[in-house]
Amino acid sequence: MPRTPYVLRSSLWVPAPLEKVFPFFTDAHNLEDLTPPFLRFRVLTPDPIDIREGALIDYRIGLHGIPMRWRTLISRWEPPHAFVDEQLQGPYTRWHHTHTFEPKDGGTLLGDRVEMIPKGWVLAPLVQKLFVARDVQRIFAYRLQRMTAHFGGDPSTGRVWFE
Repeated sequence: MPRTPYVLRSSLWVPAPLEKVFPFFTDAHNLEDLTPPFLRFRVLTPDPIDIREGALIDYRIGLHGIPMRWRTLISRWEPPHAFVDEQLQGPYTRWHHTHTFEPKDGGTLLGDRVEMIPKGWVLAPLVQKLFVARDVQRIFAYRLQRMTAHFGGDPSTGRVWFE
């Protein structure tokens, strides 16, 4: 298993104020809309979901045709500027996703920083190279498109990259 996580970054400016953008993320079911259909993503935790530090949220995904459960913990909740979700159960040895929201130029700059280590023990670097890097970049590129559909802007001005 790699000792250092792989780090994915994403950045997108949308022409909507922070006060409109952040509340979208307080509804866990909106994640279904931000996730590409190929993952068959569904929130399993019953409503209402009180998003706050310590909240646990359960999901179902289909990864390369394999159904699995994913459980996350909201480990940091600093509305309206940031929150962190960490995988407790799912396809990664480590998944630590920091979401940031910054007022900028009359809109909001959305940022994502994901530290990840795929499962696969000694094969984790190969799994990352062959599947995970491509899949995660595709997922976050889709998120850019969906965020601009909700809040305006141009998804081509966003970026998704590995550090």
